[in-house]
Amino acid sequence: MAALVQIQETPTWKKLLGYVGPGFLVSVAYLDPGNLQTDLQAGADHKFELLWIVLVGLTFALMIQSRSANLGVVTGKHLSEHCKAEYPKKVNYCLWILAEIAIITSDIPEVIGTAFALNLLLKVPIWAGVLLAGLSTLLLLGLQKYGIRKLEMAIGVLLMVVGTCFLGVMVHAKPDAGEIAIGMFVPKLKGHKATRDAVALLGALIMPHNLFLHSALVISRKVPHSFHGINSACKHFLIESGVALFVAFLINVAVVSASGSVCSDPELSFNNKAHCNNITLDSAAFLFKNALGNWASKLYALSLLASGQSSTVTGTYAGQYVMEGFLDLKMELWLRNLLTRCIAIVPSLVVSIVGGSSGAGTLIIFASLILSFELPFALIPLLRFTSSKTKMGHHKSSLMVTVASWLLGVCSIGINLYFLGASVMGWMTSKQMNNVGSFFTGVLIFPIMMAYMALLAYLTLRRETAPAESPRWATYTVGTNEIEIQSGSSPKMVEEVEVDDIVST
Repeated sequence: MAALVQIQETPTWKKLLGYVGPGFLVSVAYLDPGNLQTDLQAGADHKFELLWIVLVGLTFALMIQSRSANLGVVTGKHLSEHCKAEYPKKVNYCLWILAEIAIITSDIPEVIGTAFALNLLLKVPIWAGVLLAGLSTLLLLGLQKYGIRKLEMAIGVLLMVVGTCFLGVMVHAKPDAGEIAIGMFVPKLKGHKATRDAVALLGALIMPHNLFLHSALVISRKVPHSFHGINSACKHFLIESGVALFVAFLINVAVVSASGSVCSDPELSFNNKAHCNNITLDSAAFLFKNALGNWASKLYALSLLASGQSSTVTGTYAGQYVMEGFLDLKMELWLRNLLTRCIAIVPSLVVSIVGGSSGAGTLIIFASLILSFELPFALIPLLRFTSSKTKMGHHKSSLMVTVASWLLGVCSIGINLYFLGASVMGWMTSKQMNNVGSFFTGVLIFPIMMAYMALLAYLTLRRETAPAESPRWATYTVGTNEIEIQSGSSPKMVEEVEVDDIVST
């Protein structure tokens, strides 16, 4: 076997470029229209004071997304496949349904954001914009047949469009750089409203479907099946994800800073102040137009179009992996795309026809509540699998990373549950709902919350099932060197071992 080994030395920069792509595809979810609306409102209400929340949130996102990437690299299977192998059939069906609901829900702001952008740019009716959003997404996903790299490149271009447009708006708004730095690094929460907006800002960052998607995307790369080859791949994916999320962080900062600068202007007109009190994806365009000029409104609409299109592509892509992993459902690529797109687009289309732009805006808020509810059902299995010796072997998360991940995970789940509970209680006690309605709503919600907490406890405390065959490593000698390679690998895999994968004895 040793005679088959061909030692190849690859330059570091070239090796890193080979891993670029999945992190940028995933980072799009941190810039979807739902996040943009939350950022705009945070800036309008608190100027730059909540920028530190964005920094903390995306730092946490990097840790969680790197766990997802490591799961795919080490095991060669993505998160939904591990769930199918680990849990009983009934639990798996529950997790699959919840994952599908999360994907459909995350797609709602993206489709509606695209429809708003088309309305602002081309005066297309909202319902027609929803249909066009679905069609254009299918066309973008058609790039898959030319290879995943082409799709990643297209999404990267859309990401740069979002960043460039908002950077232009921010520069013209002229925010104070010193105040931005203070807001970014000095934690501050003034009043109950600031706490509520901070919770909303954190809750909007981590998307459940992103955890399924990242673990699947990394499998598209050719990773050496050696111990050090896998370590090297995990390191390079961490760097790539860090760069991608740093770009996403800068764009989020630009969005918050633009609205914060415009809405804190003492010369702001009465109408614009009304827009600042309740910013929607639609009204933000009029705010920027009145405050900065017509070109700022067009730039905003263009960035919203790029954001909606890129994030809806990644959501649909995640849906393919979820359906394939949980159900082991094999079907033609175009059929999977069409099915996933149709399931996701129906709620947005119905609401936009019945309720118009105001109904569509309300649906975005409702979607954020559902995503807060859904997150633990992807996050808990991911944290359990990546800290498991039976799943990850020698590559399981270290004790420090495991503790930090679980602490941040519990905090994130607690924040989302707080946000969800506060919103539901506020709705039940509002003057718009009578006592009878509040009673029946409570009767309906209570058993749902009990079932919710029971499933969370089950996923957290359930004893792990050992895999059929745990990873084993065999050692092959080449001269005075040794190669550690996963047992069961083919001779072709051994031939592709690089210099970095060889351990001197």
